[in-house]
Amino acid sequence: MTRSRPDSCPGVLRLHDAADGPLARIRLPGGRLRPDQLQALAEAARELGNESIELTSRGNVQLRQIHDAAALADRLAAADLLPSPTHERVRNIVASPLSGRVGGRADVHPLIPALDAGLRAAPALSELPGRVLFTLDDGRGDVSGLGGDIGVHATAAGEYALLLAGRDTGVRLPAEVAVATMLDAAHGFQRVRDDRWRLHEVPDGAARVIAHLGLTPATAPLEFVARHDIPIGWLPQDDGRVALGAGVPLGSLPARTAEFLAAVDRPLVVTPWRSLVLGDLDEWVAEQVVRVLAPMGLIFDAASPWLHVTACAGQPGCAKSRTDVRADAAAAVAEGRVHDGPPAPAEHGRTAADLEVSGKQHWSGCERRCGRPRGPVTDVIAEPDGYRVTPPPQD
Repeated sequence: MTRSRPDSCPGVLRLHDAADGPLARIRLPGGRLRPDQLQALAEAARELGNESIELTSRGNVQLRQIHDAAALADRLAAADLLPSPTHERVRNIVASPLSGRVGGRADVHPLIPALDAGLRAAPALSELPGRVLFTLDDGRGDVSGLGGDIGVHATAAGEYALLLAGRDTGVRLPAEVAVATMLDAAHGFQRVRDDRWRLHEVPDGAARVIAHLGLTPATAPLEFVARHDIPIGWLPQDDGRVALGAGVPLGSLPARTAEFLAAVDRPLVVTPWRSLVLGDLDEWVAEQVVRVLAPMGLIFDAASPWLHVTACAGQPGCAKSRTDVRADAAAAVAEGRVHDGPPAPAEHGRTAADLEVSGKQHWSGCERRCGRPRGPVTDVIAEPDGYRVTPPPQD
């Protein structure tokens, strides 16, 4: 695959001109946010945008309808959310959200700042596409199936599998060289990519990067699949404290809710499933968080139908969308028309008001299906004469 236009992935310093106004995307390596950073985002959303923080499928966030780009950049820089103007769009690092707190073969969180610092220290890597994705999986398999370009996956204490183009290469790395190898692989990708945005688009891309690294596969590759088991609710940590997993309906976090989260004064992780993990709580504080924030719309119930549904921006945010799919999806949830169970059957020409869909589903305003999760998902796509429902292929 070749590209006929340059990568236009948005950032903080290069906004996307969405139909409802300028959109800024803020990279959060590993999805990690300090309380003061979340407060800064909430204030920026309220005072410079549309009073909402959007969570993305890469554990990043977006602010819409930005009316003062310079003021936004200044605020984010002051909060250490814009540490490198040259590399801001390439800091796409997804890590196992529960790593170091709940289970896993290794704690990958120390790798996040090392990888981020290495990216920012290499001038040549500022030219990577804004769609490049690095993954750090602690061995539980939650992010290795997300189709990253360059990743590592813990296979044992002190050992990682090297992933390229979303697949295990069979190369095994000692933990101490994992970050350096990923950075070298990023340079290799930059050398072979031509005008391509993702490593899987490069013919024999993974093999060419392995040759650049001078490494040899040593074992049969592991197989990874996309998983939808979002960490939700009460999550006992290995140290005896508690983490809380919170779903965010359609990935849209109101600024006021974000300020309440920031006031808890605990570390926060934005997950690639557009949810949140609030960590290091004692039980009494965790109970108060649920008591206050559940009525404000955060989801702590793993059986909630909201957890089945994702959606693209739709109208009015996207000019290509045929309808306001987010409003239609929200109405379907509120009216009990979203169900657990096997995927819905294929249908055509259904109106939004009488559409019922079961299983994991993504609502799209057009055929592009922006923001669609990886893995088996039922597509609910707006057409000129109604919605088309297409279940995932059956094995």
